[in-house]
Amino acid sequence: MKRFQCNTSQFLCVPFADGPAPHGRRRAAFPIAICAFSLVELVIVVVIIGMIAAIAVPRISGGAAASNESALKADLTALRNVIDQYAAEHNNTFPGAAVDGVGGTVNSALAFINQLTSFSNARGKVSSTADPGYRFGPSLRRIPPLPVGDNRNSMEVAIDTANSPPVVTTGPEGWVYNPLTGEIIANSDQANRNNTRAYDEY
Repeated sequence: MKRFQCNTSQFLCVPFADGPAPHGRRRAAFPIAICAFSLVELVIVVVIIGMIAAIAVPRISGGAAASNESALKADLTALRNVIDQYAAEHNNTFPGAAVDGVGGTVNSALAFINQLTSFSNARGKVSSTADPGYRFGPSLRRIPPLPVGDNRNSMEVAIDTANSPPVVTTGPEGWVYNPLTGEIIANSDQANRNNTRAYDEY
C-alpha cells in the first residue's frame, strides 16, 4: 500500500509507516494519519491566551481586594455588635475594662479576648464552662483575623486607652481597641482599593 501525506489549511497530517500490524492485529484498510497543529497556529494560540490573561488577571485581583474589604466591614460590624452586647450585659462595662479572673488585667488585650470568647459573670470574671454563676457569653468563638493590610491574618489586639477613636500602631496586631469607649478599628492605615479612605477609617 502506498504512503501518502496530506496538507490542509488547518492540519499537517503524516501517515503511520506501513508494516506488519503489532501483535497480529489486522491492519486498517486505509492509512491512519497523525494530525497536528503547525508552528504558526500554536504561536497564534499562545498570543491569544496571553491577551486573555492580561485582561483577566487584573479583574481577578480586583475581585479579591473587594472581597477582603467586604470581609473587613463584616468583621468590624460583628465585633462592634458583640462589644455593645457585652456592655449591655455587664453594667455598661466594655470587654477588657475589668479583670477576667484568669490572668487578664484591667484594660488588657487578654481580658478583652477572654471575656468575649468565654462564659462570664456580671463582673467580667470568666469560665470555660457554663453554670448559673457564669450565664453570659461566649460572644465569639475567636477574634477574627484582619483580612486586609500589612497585618493581614493577625488576630492580636492592641490596646489604646489614650485616643478616641483609637489610632493605628506600628505593631503586628490586627486590631486596635479602646476598652474605655468600646471602639475598635483595623490596625492598618493603608488606603482601600479605590483610594477613598484608609482601612482604619471603616
